Order: sequence, then structure tokens, then C-alpha cells
Amino acid sequence: MKNKIIVFLFVGASLLSSCSKMLEEKTYDFISPNNFYQNGEDAIAAVSGVYNVLYSTGVYKAAYWLIDLDSDHASGAGWFLGSIGAGNPLAYWGINTIWNDHYLLIARANGVLANVPNIKMNEELKQRLLGEAYFLRGWAYFNLVRIYGGVPLRDKTLASGALIDQPRASVSETYNFIISDLKKAEEMLFPHDDSRSGEKGRVTKAVASATLAKVYITMASGALKGASITVRGGQNNTFYTYAKDVVKGYEGFNSLELYEEARKITANLILSKEYSLFPNFMDLWTIENRNRVEHMWQIQALNGNPDLQNDLNYYFNAAKEDRSNVGAVWMSNNHYNNYEDHDHRVLYGVRHQFIVNYGDPNNNGFLLYPERDSLKYKTDAAGNVYSFNGDYHDHGYSEKYSKVSDPKPQNSDAFFPELRFAEVFLMHAEAENEVNGPTPAAYASLNEIRTRSKASTVPTGMSKQDFRSFVLEERGRELVFEGKRRFDLLRWGIYLQVMNQIAVDKDNISKVRAKRNLLFPIPIDEINSNKAINENNPDW
Repeated sequence: MKNKIIVFLFVGASLLSSCSKMLEEKTYDFISPNNFYQNGEDAIAAVSGVYNVLYSTGVYKAAYWLIDLDSDHASGAGWFLGSIGAGNPLAYWGINTIWNDHYLLIARANGVLANVPNIKMNEELKQRLLGEAYFLRGWAYFNLVRIYGGVPLRDKTLASGALIDQPRASVSETYNFIISDLKKAEEMLFPHDDSRSGEKGRVTKAVASATLAKVYITMASGALKGASITVRGGQNNTFYTYAKDVVKGYEGFNSLELYEEARKITANLILSKEYSLFPNFMDLWTIENRNRVEHMWQIQALNGNPDLQNDLNYYFNAAKEDRSNVGAVWMSNNHYNNYEDHDHRVLYGVRHQFIVNYGDPNNNGFLLYPERDSLKYKTDAAGNVYSFNGDYHDHGYSEKYSKVSDPKPQNSDAFFPELRFAEVFLMHAEAENEVNGPTPAAYASLNEIRTRSKASTVPTGMSKQDFRSFVLEERGRELVFEGKRRFDLLRWGIYLQVMNQIAVDKDNISKVRAKRNLLFPIPIDEINSNKAINENNPDW
């Protein structure tokens, strides 16, 4: 999408100051930036306009989180996973919204960065707002480079001299731009417990730091040479060891230096004690715990407002409240079997007993999961008895998005966990291992995640390769359906090997992938209108 819009209809917003207050609209007439950017209130409204793009189809309304369904851990109904989930993104009607809406976010951030510095207002507030704009722009480009490869770097408004026809930057140039933006954001933002950091839902200094660490480990793992990694999967859910590929475009990165940068950042975040883990895994997913303790950055939602809701509960939840239907996405049985039985992430994080009548109240189906443990889950925590009636539903539904204010409609107020402190521990374990080997510090970070979920501690005496593989698998167990798995397989250069080892999953969803699936296709409209781009990604 070209940055051709000179003026915007800004919908001002006040992000959550509590779980019941969000996005108070302040609508302006269609006016030029010169007339709009007059005071601090206008600056706040403009930055809120950047955040508003997070609620678009191409970001958290639907399309962006759908990308993660193109992975080995996700399965589901063919009608839903038959496009992106089956390696055929062009069959998804909303595929181009990912590109378009990320560039809309970038265009709005550029407007803020071009105009807010000239406003006479509280300097600390100005600093924070500019830091948020830098962060959101860098974050958008981080998504784009992982999805499309090198992309046009639009860093100015047209009024500031932006070119209409902008060529694609290299992967390296794109990452340099991302790092620059995130470092600026890190310098300008405040800690989350500082009153100057603003309402809940806004990014903070620690969010910028952790995202910068994520950028570094993405580059480092993609560039790592001569390494191998073991993944559980395939048709028989056994362990396969793959020699990783160096990700195209990452060849010139210094893996060890980048891992050291990530190690230092994550170690400092852990030592700061600014965030901590919830004592119990399921505490993460309650309404009352939103934006607290472990949640570094959640994408907010508001019950009753269709513009500020999403489909997460509808597609991931085991059964609607009226028992008329079941969700369309579940974890693969292979992934379910990768947990220990007493691990709370599967004992309580997966629905084991539910009732579905498929619209017929006289035909209740008592469904238990998994089938091999039907007797184990016959009685739930409340004492309700479920008698298996032969209508077995072999699907592991996640409970992560089941707690919403109103589960009846398709759109609801599930918050999306874009960044949790648990991921900081996982990044630290990975980086520490790659820099220094499986040290006590690496084990300690990984065991923080394991012991919180009542899983057994990490096996001792592992080699660097064993520990690397364990971290990747632990990321899968902890972060399933949080938008991480496909990106993890891609950055490690094992996406094609892992997916093709499965071929077709038990739900008849194709996992066969070709090299073209390493990147998504650039929208044809962009290629046709941008004279500086004359070809699409390979094989599209």
C-alpha cells in the first residue's frame, strides 16, 4: 500500500485506563496535518490513531494471527484452515490486508513522527508519544520482514519528501531500520509502573527492550551455520533431527554477536524484576488478570464494540455457551502428546470435557479428550460426570481465549498476548545457550517456565544441540496459538522440513510446503502501482 494519503480522519483514543474504559472517540473534520497538529491533545489523538490500526482485519482482527495456523502445531476444520493453514494464502480473502494494514500503521506513525516534534506541549508526554510511534513502526516492519522478506522502507510522509515509488530494501537494511526504531523507542518510553507511561495497553520501555531482543534472536538463529535441531512430529510423533538452513537474506549477520545482545537484554529484564510470572499458568487467561504481572503487552479489546473485538474466542474455544457448535481450530494430537500429563498447560489449558448438541437440544454429545484418557476426564473439577457416548471429538481445544465477557456472539473481547514475560525467560535460555552453552543460568530460565506449569524440571547434562531443541519445543508448549510457532520454524530454517515430515495431518489438512511458502506473496495491487517493484517473491 502506498503512502499517498496526506490527511487522515483521526479517531482519537484513550487506551485502557481500566478494563472497562477504552478508545473514547474524538472525531475531527477532514483537515490537513498543518491544521490538525496544534496541541498535546491532538498529539495523543494522532498516536491513538496508530494504535487503532491494531484492530484492523490485517492485524489483530483476524489475518495476522491466522498466519500462525500455518504450522505443525495447529489443525482444524478444512473450511477454515484450507487456505493459509494449508499453505495456500492466496485462497484467503483477506491475505492482502496484512500488507495494507501494516503499511497504514506505518503511514500514521510517520505522520506522528513528522508533526508531533513541532507541537508546543509537555515534553515528557511528547517524548512518550514519539517513543510509541517509533516502536509501532519498528514492530510493523518486523512483522513485514518476517512475512515478506525485504520491503519498501517508508519513513516519511509525502509532505516530508517520501517517494511514491519505493523499491524493496534488502533484508539487512530492513532489520537495521527496525533496530534503529526500537532503540529510539527504548530510550524515549517509560517503565510500565511509571505514571508517565500512560494507560494500560500502551507499549513501555520494557516492551521495546524485549521486542529488540526478539529481533536479535530472530536474526541470530536465522544466520546460525552448521547447526542442527531436533523436533518432535511427523506422522508418528517421533523425534527428527534436521540440519538447519541459513535463512535467505540473513547470511551476513553475526549470529554470536546478535545472541549476546539478546542475552544481555533479557538478563537485565529478568534482574529488574519489573515483571514476574503468574504463580499458576491458568491465572494468565482470566479477565481480572488482564494487563497484570506477566502481561507485558496485550492487544486490548472491548465487549460490545464490534470495531474493538476479534474472533479468537469463536474460532479457538471448545464449545459455544449455547452448545450449538465447536471451534474451528485446535492443537494437533502430536502437539498435545508433547506435554507431560500433569503439566498444567495441558491438564487445565486444554478442554477435556464439553457438551455439544449441534443445534439439537435432544441430542447432547458428551465429548471427552483425549480418547485414551476418557476415564481420567470422566468427572470434572465441579463434580459433573461426562459419560462417553461414542461421539468422540478428537480435538484438543485451547482454553487461552475462552474467558471473555460474552461468549455468545462471534466477536468478543479476548485480549491477545502479544508479549509475555515468559517469552523473556525463553529468549534468555536460548541466547545463553548459544553464547555460553547450557549453563546453570540457561537452565534456571527454562525451569522458571517448567516449574510454574508443574512440569518436570529440564533434564540435566544436555549438549548445546539438545538444549537448543528443548528450548524450541518448550516455546511451542508455552506459546501455542500466540502467533509464534511459524515464525520460530522459519527463523531456525527448518519450516519446510518439519511441515513436509507431516505431509497431511489427521484432520486431512495439508502440511506439504514448497520454497515459495517461506514468504507470503506481495499483493498484486502493490506490484502494479509501485513502479519500483517489478517482481513478486519467488514462485508467486
